[in-house]
Amino acid sequence: MTVALELGILYAVMALGVYLTFRILDFPDLTVDGSFTTGGATAAALIISGTDPLVATAAAVAAGLAAGVITGLLHTKGGINGLLAGILTQIALYSVNLRIMGKANLPLLREDTLMTPLRENDLMGTATSIGIFAAVVVVVLALLVCFLHTDMGLALQATGDNGEMIRSFGVSTNRMKVLGLALSNGLVAGCGALITQYQGFADIGMGIGLIVAGLASVIIGQAILGQRTIFVAALAAVLGSVAYRGFIQLALYADLDPNDMKLISAVLVVAALVLPRWSVLRRFRRVRGVRTSGTTREPAAVEG
Repeated sequence: MTVALELGILYAVMALGVYLTFRILDFPDLTVDGSFTTGGATAAALIISGTDPLVATAAAVAAGLAAGVITGLLHTKGGINGLLAGILTQIALYSVNLRIMGKANLPLLREDTLMTPLRENDLMGTATSIGIFAAVVVVVLALLVCFLHTDMGLALQATGDNGEMIRSFGVSTNRMKVLGLALSNGLVAGCGALITQYQGFADIGMGIGLIVAGLASVIIGQAILGQRTIFVAALAAVLGSVAYRGFIQLALYADLDPNDMKLISAVLVVAALVLPRWSVLRRFRRVRGVRTSGTTREPAAVEG
């Protein structure tokens, strides 16, 4: 279960990227499946060539930013539907990723990575590694929340909430969309670089279906914590990522076929979307609300 916790924390960086487009920008971005692999491929190729792992990770983030910009330009300047723009970029990135790696799988055996100090000191799978990964995610979370409270961040939120309104104030919604997509895919690619160094290899198929995992993290987390404020909503995405990986691990413990993991992911997303809307649950909340309000009125009647 420790591995699931570590992966859940690392994948939280990706979940924050998906939250940025899915909740803040209200944009169905499917570039994620490609940009995640781009980040992993870029980091792996640079590390093998002798580049410092930290620099390689930063380059992976830059590659993700570029992928997001391409999707944004296809949508804003090319007039292509947002969903289709993401699909087109994702398809193109498959060939780009193969070019970067040179082959379908790129191992990092005997290469120094960001995870090497933890492995050499037998700290992987311990409270120390979990604490370090959590600290990284907390920094990313804090930076994202702070950015969303700046003037530019507020303009980005307004673009997702009401594009026509914010345009009337002279804000370019096209620029905001490109910015949001770039930041989102930068986070996703950075996560891909971290996961590649964690698992010790980059694979051309490592990002397939990742958008489902990202959506599951965001939806599950916000179904638990809600989204009353930006901080709570972003924190929910992080906790949702950990919960999602925990559910996957429990499914494996239940001896389910690993080939069914994508199906299980889809079921989790459907459940998180549908359950809060079921009339039985809504009726339960209404009844509980009536009982609570009834108990608060009874003492007043007695006093009167």
